[in-house]
Amino acid sequence: MKLQTEIKLNPEEPQIDYSSKILLLGSCFSENIGGKFDYFKFQNLQNPFGVIFNPVSIEKLIEHAINNELFSEESIFQHNGIWKCFEAHSELSSLDKDEFLKNLNLALQSLREALVSSTHIIFTYGTSWVYRHIESDEIVANCHKLPQQNFKKELLSVETISQSIQSSIENISEVNPNVTIMTTVSPVRHIKDGFVENSLSKAHLISAIHNFLNQYFDRLSTAQSKISNLQSFYFPSFEIMMDELRDYRFYAEDLLHPNKTAIEIIWQKFSTVWISSETDLVQKKISSIQNGLLHRPFNPKSAEHIQFLENVQQKITALQQEYPHISF
Repeated sequence: MKLQTEIKLNPEEPQIDYSSKILLLGSCFSENIGGKFDYFKFQNLQNPFGVIFNPVSIEKLIEHAINNELFSEESIFQHNGIWKCFEAHSELSSLDKDEFLKNLNLALQSLREALVSSTHIIFTYGTSWVYRHIESDEIVANCHKLPQQNFKKELLSVETISQSIQSSIENISEVNPNVTIMTTVSPVRHIKDGFVENSLSKAHLISAIHNFLNQYFDRLSTAQSKISNLQSFYFPSFEIMMDELRDYRFYAEDLLHPNKTAIEIIWQKFSTVWISSETDLVQKKISSIQNGLLHRPFNPKSAEHIQFLENVQQKITALQQEYPHISF
């Protein structure tokens, strides 16, 4: 008896191994998957500007990074004594203006370096709903809890999103023509927009991604694409959550975010598609070390525990001899 529908997934190329460099941009779900990359010590960079939900704001950051358009005093503002930027998450905000600008530009440099050097880039789009700052007429990544009358809420059209994704990827291709791009839609529901509105938002994202992919492959067939060497794929994390895991036991207490079990299942499915099986042994070794580091003894000064820590350190040293970039 089958108790679940199952989305058929096949391995794709080029797969991710411990020489790969991964950049993850987008919604909080990208950090869920990024957390798995962190745990297993893959080389990755996650959201240097914090969680960004909409594709237009992601596009703007990519354009700034590639063109090396540094943030200036005109890019930031002060609200309730805190310096903020409409293009960055509030976690980057600071009481010190100079420190804030410095951190923004360091994040921009990190993003540029990752865009140039990454072998795989994963976009996780969260919503089609955006807020336009009325004074500047610009779409913002974060409203920073400013008064609502400062913004106008809009739903991005399928065409606008598709063009934004295309612009992002074409810009990346100029500096990294052989990178592999993955796009996915976050399974996190934005119920604050409304149930119907959330469904409409996700539908626009999915339609736009597939519009772009279909046009991309059409251009490849006619040799007219600016991104002919680049590979682009869709990973169905939204569909896995909605169709395979359609039960509230797979949700966190807020009934909106995937819980640890759901994240683990989606990670396993992602791994079957994108993670090289040759990394399995290394992942097992890393998991063993991680469990050892998390171990809390009854007596930290006991001979047994001291020997245990020495064994863990030996495992780390042996692993680092083969993979020098790995650190714990």
